[in-house]
Amino acid sequence: MSSTKTAMTFSRRSFIRTSSLASGGLLIGFNLFTACKDAIKPPKDLSKLDYKDFNAFIKIAETGEVTIFSPNPEIGQGVKTAMPMLIAEELDVAWKNVYVEQGILDTKNYTRQLAGGSQSIRHGWEPLRQTGATARQMLINAAAAKWGVDASECTTNEGVITNANGDTLGYGDVAKEAALLEVPENVTLKKVSDFKIIGTDTYNVDLDKIVTGKPLYGMDYKAEGMVYAAIIHPPAFGQKLVSFDAAEAKAVTGVEDVLKYKDNIVVIGKDTWTVFKAKKLIKAEWASDKDLESTEDHDKILTDILDGNKFDTRRSDGNIKKAFANADMVLERTYESPFLPHNCMEPMNFYANVTDDKIHLVGPIQTPEGTAKHVAHLLERNEEEVHLEMTRMGGGFGRRLFGTFVVEAAEISNMIKKPVKLVYSREDDMTAGIYRPAIKYRIKASVKEGKVTGYHLKEACINDNMYGLIPNFFPAGAVENYQVDTANYKSAITTGAWRAPYANFLSFSEQSFFDELAELMEVDPVQLRLDLLQNVKGTTDERIEYSPKRMEKVIKTAVEKSGWGTKQQDTYQGFVAYYCHNTHVAQVADIVVKNNEPVVKKITCVVDCGIVVNPLGALNQIEGGIVDGVGHAMYGNFSFKDGVPSDSNFNSYRLIRMNEVPEIGTHIIESELAPTGLGEPTLPPVGGAIANALKALTGKRIYKQPFINNPDLFKVPNKTIVG
Repeated sequence: MSSTKTAMTFSRRSFIRTSSLASGGLLIGFNLFTACKDAIKPPKDLSKLDYKDFNAFIKIAETGEVTIFSPNPEIGQGVKTAMPMLIAEELDVAWKNVYVEQGILDTKNYTRQLAGGSQSIRHGWEPLRQTGATARQMLINAAAAKWGVDASECTTNEGVITNANGDTLGYGDVAKEAALLEVPENVTLKKVSDFKIIGTDTYNVDLDKIVTGKPLYGMDYKAEGMVYAAIIHPPAFGQKLVSFDAAEAKAVTGVEDVLKYKDNIVVIGKDTWTVFKAKKLIKAEWASDKDLESTEDHDKILTDILDGNKFDTRRSDGNIKKAFANADMVLERTYESPFLPHNCMEPMNFYANVTDDKIHLVGPIQTPEGTAKHVAHLLERNEEEVHLEMTRMGGGFGRRLFGTFVVEAAEISNMIKKPVKLVYSREDDMTAGIYRPAIKYRIKASVKEGKVTGYHLKEACINDNMYGLIPNFFPAGAVENYQVDTANYKSAITTGAWRAPYANFLSFSEQSFFDELAELMEVDPVQLRLDLLQNVKGTTDERIEYSPKRMEKVIKTAVEKSGWGTKQQDTYQGFVAYYCHNTHVAQVADIVVKNNEPVVKKITCVVDCGIVVNPLGALNQIEGGIVDGVGHAMYGNFSFKDGVPSDSNFNSYRLIRMNEVPEIGTHIIESELAPTGLGEPTLPPVGGAIANALKALTGKRIYKQPFINNPDLFKVPNKTIVG
């Protein structure tokens, strides 16, 4: 593994609001860490410190300790570490003395409390730094007033304020006075060259709790008087509950009750072992008032949509009909992807206690604000009555954007009038979840006199269209005649965002298509992409979201770092370049043959994500996305038969295994531009890189995921491996 450092970055969603409190305290979009003089030692028990609320977000003790309450959900993407780093940098405190705690849902003092879309650092980059810089200036102003000197004569370093005479005061010495001062409106942010914390490898602030098993995740949460709940959902999408017999289940020691909840059955008991055991003893009758759906039906439906003419046009440039009519050559291909479950390591769970006074919710959720509003609406309560606490999540990948399980917990608590912890089993999670929708893309391109003159993409999708979100990404603007059309089929199967939504399958489709188009045109696939980017340079089209200059840079760097075209004959390479979630990525896959089967040996990845806040966290995000992308492109498959999911656990659902993880060479472009996303952008391209490498090896193109379902590609007896 290699890593080329740049400036610094990270990913996901958050935002901060800055204003003043009526009491004179400062409202600065976060709560700050510890700081001050070297003599101060981090205490073992923060609760014993006498903290002064510096403002709604920042707490500074008179001893100098500072705590930051991170408002955004932490799903493993590292915001609980990286976002406070931004504040600590501008506050000018020592990171070694910093404490970070998870904030609760607070719509009055925080905005954009959301984890999704790789947007947290991108949206928080300036507001969070302003937060730290504003607090620092207020502390300086308080110290200057105490000394009777001008604030411009004072400097700070790691929580200590120094005046021109060499006198010093710790932040804790002036925190009380500073919190009462007027909030300065214009503060100066540091230059990139002056960063001390941003751009340094920083360990996850929850690392100790994670590795020692301390309570941290939703599954760990317990409360006095709490009971457990397990739900039996309809076994097939489209079914409804007719009746059930729970006599045997109620006889299980520890079971308190079995209830009907909408078209579900709920078991209430003393622990998860009890309620899961009792679930299996319930005899239920289910029925549907229409035919239940199967993957075979969806396959034909999506093909019929592509063959039809009922589409919504998302973007239309030029005249594609004229381009195809006048073309020397036309290439058209169709690409297919299956449904996919999210498979978070921590199954869905949530705590709810609905009382006359408030609705208390605790657990792992990516959309706390929207979910709290939904719960309040369904229970006909005021939103102000909902108190929601976020725990760390054992994976999200988009599944926890949809708070169905939170609503279930709240409604069950309201029914039984007790605090309850709802817990899904792995089978519940996989068979009653939200899935990446099955999609088909049909791409058509025209070539005239050696140039790409037309590009037409059609998307047919189960439920909501994915591609409708990004009609202005590459190759938009690079082809004169360009059109994107979408259509969908409304299904009873619940679908939604899955890691890197829209791009996770689209990238494989488009990048495979570009390679085949280059082959038809008899040009180098890398050069084709570079030539198309030349058409975008200097464009005045404000709709274009990607940068041709930055894309060109990652392409050329990937060629250099991967040894593109120079590898020994037993290594077969595939190239891709892609833009999504505001980040430019290029990847090269190296495939070799072992035991007559292709093996992904290495992925070379080049990323331009702007300034890197935490290089260690960035590396984890980049490589994690690649591993996830390799696994699902190669093996991820999920289907339905008469509304029943094909898999219910990992014994049949294929995930990537440890020995299948390739070597990853990571290279980050040095930059002083604002950070962009990292949690998702490296996942989509890797499927295309592997598909193009498999073409180099076997001479055959792949049009359908997962690749393992193309068995003729996985027996290559005439190839051998060296090394």
